[in-house]
Amino acid sequence: MIKDIPNGVYPTMITPYTADNKIDYNAVEKLINWYDEKGVAGIFAICQSSEIFFLSFEERLELLKFIVKNAPKNMTIVASGHTADDLDTQIKEANQFIDVGIDGYVFISNRLAKADEDDSVFLKNMEYVVNNIPEIGLGIYECPYPYKRLMSPAVLKELSQTGKFRFLKDTSCNLDEIKAKLDAVKGTDFKIYNANSATFLESMQIGCAGFSGVMANFHPEFYVWLCENFDKDPELAQKVQDFVGFFSVAECQMYPVNAKYYQNLEGNKMEYISRARDAGEFKRNRQLEIEQMYNLTQHFKKLYNI
Repeated sequence: MIKDIPNGVYPTMITPYTADNKIDYNAVEKLINWYDEKGVAGIFAICQSSEIFFLSFEERLELLKFIVKNAPKNMTIVASGHTADDLDTQIKEANQFIDVGIDGYVFISNRLAKADEDDSVFLKNMEYVVNNIPEIGLGIYECPYPYKRLMSPAVLKELSQTGKFRFLKDTSCNLDEIKAKLDAVKGTDFKIYNANSATFLESMQIGCAGFSGVMANFHPEFYVWLCENFDKDPELAQKVQDFVGFFSVAECQMYPVNAKYYQNLEGNKMEYISRARDAGEFKRNRQLEIEQMYNLTQHFKKLYNI
């Protein structure tokens, strides 16, 4: 059965490691609970923020099983893990991820066609894979690695009309493109979740269903508040937007190392090492930037009772 994906915030879940570079499941469990306490609708698990291109298939599958087992019952889980180049391998792995019991399976758009191949190749490959996996709500993530393949409105319209697709993590960072995509899927169950903080408020105003971006690993409660109140208190909504939009420059700092460092400030103890980035480059001045963001986040929350 295809489940509905509720509107709201879907953090792109990071992967904590132990000092000897294994997945730290104690920290994973604390992180799941932290997301839940912040009021998110669900999590986007086994995504690029999870460092999936640096995890073995066995690690991705084991991690997903742990997340599903330990997530609160009210938490929607969409997951990817979609890294293979070969379509038959993609099908084999997708079937195993889906069997874990997730609410939606998310394809990475650049895995279904090469950078020099057109949308007809993408659609042909997508059809082949979809026809060989169980019925489940499907999503697409416009992942920037190894190259960014943005979905055209025409492609989204065709996919939305199948009735199988429910979730797009949009990374265009462009309101005109988002509006065109929203128009293309209008009247279907296909929802668009913005990954970009700077355009978030305006994207909600034109019809996006929520937020699914890296900054929900820092202060997801602000995005939750915007989802629930953007049209009820426009003056405060703009102030919250200004805050999250400016601090989203942290994406360009040392993510996901800085997110793991921030989690320690929140009381979720974990190493801030990463397989995707050299944590040795996370110097004291960069740590101070994250500490100052944390301090201002706490001040802002108290000031506006968020």
